[in-house]
Amino acid sequence: MKKESIYGLTLDQLTAWLLEHGYKKSRALQVWDALYRKRITDFAAMTEVHENCTRLLAENFSIETLEEHVKQQSADGTVKFLFRLQDGNLIETVLMRHKFGLSVCVTTQVGCNIGCSFCASGLLKKSRDLSSGEIVGQIMKVQLYLDQERPGDRVSHVVVMGIGEPFDNFVNLSDFIRVIKDHKGLAIGPRHITVSTSGLADKIIEFADSDLHVNLAISLHAPNNEIRTRIMKINRAIPIEKLMQAIDYYLDKTNRRITLEYILLKDVNDGKEHALELAELVGHRRNLANVNLIPYNPVDEHSQYQRSESESITGFYDVLKKQGISCSVRLEHGVDIDAACGQLRSKQIRKDANSSRNAEREAIS
Repeated sequence: MKKESIYGLTLDQLTAWLLEHGYKKSRALQVWDALYRKRITDFAAMTEVHENCTRLLAENFSIETLEEHVKQQSADGTVKFLFRLQDGNLIETVLMRHKFGLSVCVTTQVGCNIGCSFCASGLLKKSRDLSSGEIVGQIMKVQLYLDQERPGDRVSHVVVMGIGEPFDNFVNLSDFIRVIKDHKGLAIGPRHITVSTSGLADKIIEFADSDLHVNLAISLHAPNNEIRTRIMKINRAIPIEKLMQAIDYYLDKTNRRITLEYILLKDVNDGKEHALELAELVGHRRNLANVNLIPYNPVDEHSQYQRSESESITGFYDVLKKQGISCSVRLEHGVDIDAACGQLRSKQIRKDANSSRNAEREAIS
């Protein structure tokens, strides 16, 4: 029987569980400190916690539920991890080095059902959501790697932009955020946490009404319904008009800036006419919106799309700026290690499958 990861419990949930089992609130704080400040990965090693309590925790929970399967390091310092879950599924997590700190991109689902036609992470359909513990576990594995390789370094920023649609796993996502931003633990500031969604309008509204207070990014990628429907099938159910209504609700409710992510595809959405149309779409929201232009990473399985020419990227950027739109071009990380989200996972699954078939052939012969 697989045990639930203790990383999946918020401090309030851990406190409630221990209270139910006869322990005081102070015991929960000791366990929390051992997990996130001392980063102990064995209940028996929590020497400041009473032995009866650690034994009870060990009977009911596990700490580490992710196993490092593959690790790739880029020349620019980016590290991509392929983790194996307890059920054998594989997920990706990426550590990126910036001037402002160390950022980790986490995955929220095994596979993805959003079906963006340019995206590598959607090559394999969603099989399940990750638990909150499995999402927190990604941060902890990266932090433990840093503790060993570069003592003193800490994860300072988190982007929820890995495999899957985060808002399709809203409850576990919310618990994950509450765990990593708790000031008694990892204490990652809410302004240093960004969640990206493909545009689930009802969840954007729920997110606005929550107590999470972290940053929001919208995967827009097109200035009109015709193009967006062609490259993002979610637009059939949630067209741009409905998405923008949800965005307006979020802006009115939170008064927080949002990021509009726009991946540039050669001869698809990267013309100056598209930039003008995008500027008009942003419109009155420009004071609380930043457009993040993303150079496309070509994927073998989506050969119909190509990276925009550098002149097109610069021209698109210039048009937006002249229209008074705040915008930036995303810096690329790990271009030499399967940089596109989902590439490493899909390649490893194919490699494992080929190895299994070869082994079967050898056994038969």
